[in-house]
Amino acid sequence: MSVPLWIWILTIVVILGFFVFDFVTHVRTPHEPTLKESGLWTLFYVGLALVFGVIVWVGWDGEHGLQYFTGYVTEKALSVDNLFVFALIFGAFKIPRRYQQKVLLLGIIMALVFRLGFILLGQVIIAAWSDVFYLFALFLIFTAVKLIVDEVGDAEETSPDEMRIIKWIRKVIPVTGRYYRDDLWLRKSGKLVFTPLFVALVAIGLVDVMFALDSIPAIYGITTEAYLVFTTNAFSLMGLRQMYFLLDGLLDRLVFLAYGLAAVLGFIGVKLLLHALHNNNLPFINGGEDVDWLPEISTSGSLIVIVGILTVTVLLSLWKDARDRSQGAVDPNRNRKVDYDDFGNKHYVDEDGYMVDEHGNELDWDGEVLTEKGGDPSGGHVH
Repeated sequence: MSVPLWIWILTIVVILGFFVFDFVTHVRTPHEPTLKESGLWTLFYVGLALVFGVIVWVGWDGEHGLQYFTGYVTEKALSVDNLFVFALIFGAFKIPRRYQQKVLLLGIIMALVFRLGFILLGQVIIAAWSDVFYLFALFLIFTAVKLIVDEVGDAEETSPDEMRIIKWIRKVIPVTGRYYRDDLWLRKSGKLVFTPLFVALVAIGLVDVMFALDSIPAIYGITTEAYLVFTTNAFSLMGLRQMYFLLDGLLDRLVFLAYGLAAVLGFIGVKLLLHALHNNNLPFINGGEDVDWLPEISTSGSLIVIVGILTVTVLLSLWKDARDRSQGAVDPNRNRKVDYDDFGNKHYVDEDGYMVDEHGNELDWDGEVLTEKGGDPSGGHVH
């Protein structure tokens, strides 16, 4: 069944509407969302994705419904890996917590636009050359192996601030040495200048392009329907902003996540390879004939395996963290919150969620000691 253009347009408009709603109601005023706010909205977007899956199941058929749910679970798991990179970028650019929402939301919108381009390009390539699944399969298997090698070798993360293109941006456009609330740019002495927040936004967009290189082939290993590829990506990205703050502090505990994601990508790579062999046109493989004697992995089987891998990964990670804590192997300050003022200076956060100096004095957004408790009224930062 070919998805009509009007359904595409309606879907995109509704998804963009949710992003606009998110910005107007939550992001426009700089603040760090509470755990309750993050949790409720994460549940809302997950529920929305599940409802859409039911609509696909009822309105299309069960097979495409299964493909959607399997793809959604896979993309959601891969998006959690994005959260680690987001945290790395925020730390590298010393972005205050109250401004992180804006960068996340705009970065996610950029990601969705980039991915739509990749999805449409992938559909064209598949239609023109079905054997591209061999390349997708090999790339996913290579990525899985690299993830494990990097994790075992404890490979050092590259700071986004050291990316060549980020260095180049800093050279060709004027960038301020501090944050000016959540402005991406402003005028100083009549000249347009950009803030570090804008540079961080560019870094998030570029990083997501790299993530899409394994994310898109992975979802095409589950379904070749471009509409399902797009919607699984869209719904996995919706609510990612809230999930970042919900899982803040938990990410460091998911010590086996890289192995779990590697297993998922490797599994999908094998699934793609088997699919390619069943639809083989390469003359040097089985004389250009299909390799029918090999098994194919069903969509329902894929869903069971992927959910199983992710469940075991999370449970093992939490078990190890609990064991390490009981043995005193975890730094007690590891999960203590830190924040930055508008000049990029690091401070700890008190139990009320506000920046304090080493003496416990509450600080305003510029890092100055407040004469009275209650936050920084100049920026709407009040108890």
